[in-house]
Amino acid sequence: MKAVLLAAGRSFRMQPIADKNFLKFLGKPLIVHQLESLLAASFSEILIVGGAHNMAQLKKVLRECSLPNRPSHSEAKPIMCPKGATLAKITVREQKDLDLGMAGAVLTAASWIKNDPFLVVSSNDVVDISTYNILTKSLKKGEGVLMAKKVSAYFPGGYLKTRPSGIVSSIIEKPGAGKEPSKLVNIVMHYHPEPKRLFTLLKQEAGSKNQHDDRYELALQSLFDAGVIYKAMPFEGFWQPVKYPWHVLSLMNYFLKAGKKFARKKVSISKTATLHGDVFLEEGVRILDNAVIVGPAYIGKNSIIATDALVRESHIGANCVIGFGSEVARSYVGDEVWTHTNYIGDSVIGNDVSFGAGTVTGNLRLDEKNILVTIRGEKADSGLNKFGLVTGNHVRVGINTSFMPGVKIGSHSFVGAGITVAEDIPDSMFVTGKHTLVMKPNKAQAAPRKTQ
Repeated sequence: MKAVLLAAGRSFRMQPIADKNFLKFLGKPLIVHQLESLLAASFSEILIVGGAHNMAQLKKVLRECSLPNRPSHSEAKPIMCPKGATLAKITVREQKDLDLGMAGAVLTAASWIKNDPFLVVSSNDVVDISTYNILTKSLKKGEGVLMAKKVSAYFPGGYLKTRPSGIVSSIIEKPGAGKEPSKLVNIVMHYHPEPKRLFTLLKQEAGSKNQHDDRYELALQSLFDAGVIYKAMPFEGFWQPVKYPWHVLSLMNYFLKAGKKFARKKVSISKTATLHGDVFLEEGVRILDNAVIVGPAYIGKNSIIATDALVRESHIGANCVIGFGSEVARSYVGDEVWTHTNYIGDSVIGNDVSFGAGTVTGNLRLDEKNILVTIRGEKADSGLNKFGLVTGNHVRVGINTSFMPGVKIGSHSFVGAGITVAEDIPDSMFVTGKHTLVMKPNKAQAAPRKTQ
């Protein structure tokens, strides 16, 4: 069966995280985890739709995966399915007009899909394999399926309005708390049995004067109105949308808890170090004297957990140094991150970031209310009362600097020493604060120290 994986989003709400598709969990980019789920669910042909901004990186990720019998030329990339199953073909295509949103992405896949039934899924929605199993077992000839997460609290997304038979009659976008037509949130995990009719409607919407990003949903509504059957398929398993920076922490916790404890060869662990619970150690990891790691935790290849360091329920990338006396708590840390006598709490740290000695992240408001984060110029409620710093890549921070909760630091920015940062810093900034020294005559005398 064919599947289309949508990965052309520009991650505006995730900034300063450049592209969520390439966030690594347990040593693999998120896009690879998504591919593995599709393969495990027996989708034998997969098309990844990217954009000009990430096409090169998508192709690079596929090249760097351990793919057997990979052709040296060709758009299609074979990859080994789990448990030695047959090979699947993975193709990458570019969506030219990103302003057409999901409608444009699906139309990009039209010539590849032809008239075959297909599944469209978004890299924004992460579910476990059991959800795919529910989907594939529910398929019936001529009937579409919209997967729907059954929620108990309001989620600001699209809700499915259904008839008593479970047939979807409409998708209501962000109805507001108390106005939901059901408890079923629309997940972009849609099975389309009749692509030809869908493509015709999508082309009509793409050519219309509609400037909104709901062209795909409007095309679906036309299908509903025409009597094409789409069943709502509820599930109660894991689902994590990846739209805001704090979602990285929820996703981190999912991957940490889904894995098992392991220790690879060529790992060095001091006899005085302590490991509690499930701890993932990649090859080349060194854990020095008196270091403590509290699981679930992941330590990437060649990373060092130095003397007296403490790592709690966190994900540490490759080639990192969690230096002497540092504590990393409930945080996602990318590759090539260096710390020394720092506190990193409930934070999302990018790749190639270093913190000067004594620098700390604040993660709790004095009134203990939820942390607000600026998203595209407006304050958004993270839903968390503990949330720290978010950085892009290639960031340098001086000594004894403090970051207030929910602050974001853009990529390629340098932040000077001894200052308190309480607002977001854009990309490529050099930030310093005023340090005024007050000098006056010293009328006191230092008393001689007594020797014993």
